[in-house]
Amino acid sequence: MRLIDRYLLRQLTGPVALATLALTAVALLSQSLAGLDLIVNQRQSALVFLKVTLLYMPQLINLILPVAVFVAALVALNRLHTEQEIVVCFAGGMSRWRVISPAIRLACTVAFLALLMNLFVQPAAFRTLRQELFEVRTDLAATLVREGEFTEPAPGLTVYAQSVDGQGNLQNLFIHQVKPDGATTTYTAEKGRVGRAQGRPVLFMTNGSNQEFSSRGVLNYLTFEEYIFDLSPMANSDELIHFKPSDRWLHELFFPDLQQDWERRNRLELLAEGHARIASPLYNIAFMSLALAAIIGGGFSRLGYGRRIAIMGAAAAGVRLVGFLVQSACEDSAWLNVLQYAVPLGAVWAGMAMIFRQKVGRRIPMSRRPSRPPAGAAA
Repeated sequence: MRLIDRYLLRQLTGPVALATLALTAVALLSQSLAGLDLIVNQRQSALVFLKVTLLYMPQLINLILPVAVFVAALVALNRLHTEQEIVVCFAGGMSRWRVISPAIRLACTVAFLALLMNLFVQPAAFRTLRQELFEVRTDLAATLVREGEFTEPAPGLTVYAQSVDGQGNLQNLFIHQVKPDGATTTYTAEKGRVGRAQGRPVLFMTNGSNQEFSSRGVLNYLTFEEYIFDLSPMANSDELIHFKPSDRWLHELFFPDLQQDWERRNRLELLAEGHARIASPLYNIAFMSLALAAIIGGGFSRLGYGRRIAIMGAAAAGVRLVGFLVQSACEDSAWLNVLQYAVPLGAVWAGMAMIFRQKVGRRIPMSRRPSRPPAGAAA
């Protein structure tokens, strides 16, 4: 790679990296706000919240990368053009392809990294995320009690706790249970904690009482220092983790198990997700082509390129929106998956056509050039 190529590539790489980090930070903040439910309502630790937030990042980064490439390329190319550095490259004999090749190589590198994330990183992260969310949803300590509220975690069961500390200890616990035969039992305890005994989920209660009113009208009253309340009827051990299309590996998307009812009914959705995994990295090249067309696709202007940048920005947004619409339409018709590749490749072609549309004048051979009259010749 020549010195000028390395210089142009370096001028583009820095803004792309900074734009990616900035947009990722914004996406991370928005995802963090959406995930506050894990701490507020589900009473999970900050470590679980951070883990869930980070596991969302591979998919968010893949959505952010084309935008980061487009914005960073516009900033870097606009500066190079307004400072006439690109004009100097053309004046020095460099072809248009030589000038844009560092940007295209950078876009291809980003597209390759995005493809690796789509094929390997995202499925692994989302599978781990689905496991983590499954454990949160089936966490009896979080679903059994809400601080200061009466809850009904199961039919015929009402639970109340005055407060819940950071270790999961329940203070001033109240449980009212109505059995199928009509008998009612009420438990009160100073403290309680969800745990396991003999492999089953239980609630350990200390310093409390038990009042049981049988269907025959007999009242039994019992005080205890420690009592174990069985929670296994509320634990659905038959529930399994269901992996969504975004969680599956590529071979599971293209070759689903048609013996499974869900996969047979959603075969087209799985196929559309598989093609989207392969096609979406092409938008990095498409957006780079549109950014190059916005700056290099027209003549030099000392007043800037605001109008052309605005047009290309709208075009890039339209291209990505069409891509999402095509992916959604592919869930109803398999042959439309061809359009998932046609949309970004069409944007690449349009951008390149704008860059190379201006014809370069042919040099006149020396033998055809008019000779200068000899010195001293009569006019």
